[in-house]
Amino acid sequence: MRRRHFPFVLLGFLAVSMVPAFALEQPKGPVILTIKGNVSQPNRAGEADFDLAMLEALPGRSGRMETPWVKGMVAYSGPLLREVLKAAGASGRVLVVRALNDYKADVPVSDAETLETILATRQDGKLMPVRDKGPLMLVYPFDLDTKLFTEKYFARSVWQIREIEVLP
Repeated sequence: MRRRHFPFVLLGFLAVSMVPAFALEQPKGPVILTIKGNVSQPNRAGEADFDLAMLEALPGRSGRMETPWVKGMVAYSGPLLREVLKAAGASGRVLVVRALNDYKADVPVSDAETLETILATRQDGKLMPVRDKGPLMLVYPFDLDTKLFTEKYFARSVWQIREIEVLP
């Protein structure tokens, strides 16, 4: 009798395992970043929302560097952009990074894959408020590669980020 039920149990297990599950946890705090577009691990209607704790739990880095926006050396820290994209299951060729004021920059996905770009959540160890380019800023590794210190990368260094759209 048990052997007769086995195919039905197996079929039921396979059916349940084929249902897509939300792989990304739900934010517990205020959402500070939404990733939309080509996202395979959403946590809300095809999009991936992140709160500060979710972002800061991802692998990241800290870099002390000069930038055109702040006098002197500044330490930026936050998750690596590639780890944020990985958490969302994002894949594509271009990221449209949008700020709170609707400024946007097209960033090649290769910048996330090959450079140590971070979504800075902190400047000199302190959270970045909106008035100081927060809550998120795309920071290139100017401390690791001086060749990046050009207008091309300055234009891609969006601050007050609210959304990233992943395009094919």
